[in-house]
Amino acid sequence: MENTSSARRPAQLEAFGRLLDVLDRLRTECPWDKKQTLESLRHLTIEETYELSDAIIRGDLTDLKKELGDVMLHLTFYAKIASEQGAFDIADVLNAQCEKLIFRHPHIYGNTTADTEEDVKRNWEQLKLQEKGNSSVLGGVPSSLPALVKAMRIQEKARGAGFDWERPEKVWEKVQEELQEFQAEFVTPYPSEANQASAAAEFGDLLFSLINFARHAGINPEEALERTNRKFIQRFQYLESAAAEDGHQLRDLTLAQMDTYWEQAKKLPPVTPPTPGLK
Repeated sequence: MENTSSARRPAQLEAFGRLLDVLDRLRTECPWDKKQTLESLRHLTIEETYELSDAIIRGDLTDLKKELGDVMLHLTFYAKIASEQGAFDIADVLNAQCEKLIFRHPHIYGNTTADTEEDVKRNWEQLKLQEKGNSSVLGGVPSSLPALVKAMRIQEKARGAGFDWERPEKVWEKVQEELQEFQAEFVTPYPSEANQASAAAEFGDLLFSLINFARHAGINPEEALERTNRKFIQRFQYLESAAAEDGHQLRDLTLAQMDTYWEQAKKLPPVTPPTPGLK
């Protein structure tokens, strides 16, 4: 079923209107909904966004539909509260978004030519500078982003301005260079108190260069790390359960014994399957 076809537009608009009607009633009659503010919803929205991300990584379309609904509720809730304060309503939000998209796609709605994805990204960043009056292309990167995601966005925006490595092999050479600089801080097995700060700085440089290489290789480092996290959790939990079935507690096992269970766990099917239809 093609949900984005024009034939579905009346049903889509009716469903959106129904959500607004339900929210209006909840805001008037439900004690919990009546109490909510922009600030009280914020941490809940962050949680819902992570749950949405989790559904995408797992490739769970059923969960994805549910989590999209939760996030959509939060977005309309913010607009509802703003309308009560006389600031704007959901129509203002959506119209502003449409105007922004039209402005940032002059190759569709204007006379600009953009034949490649890179052309589109470059135009997008330049138009954002005009829009917001930023003096730097990096001005639009939120300071509160998690560091790994922020590094990716910084690199993408710099690339949009034409500042990037021309060949992937040069990026890999940079990774090797940063690794050597990080290793140089370890005159002992662990950095001494005197060079702890410089070791941390070099480690940051190494991570930044690895993220840069992942970007050039077409790998999303956040998703790659999360898949590894899930893989480790699956294997460690197998270790725990298998040891318990054999009558052992982890604290009583040697590392060699743990490794035996770990090797068994490595033969398990992956916990996170590919995400068909979500690319």
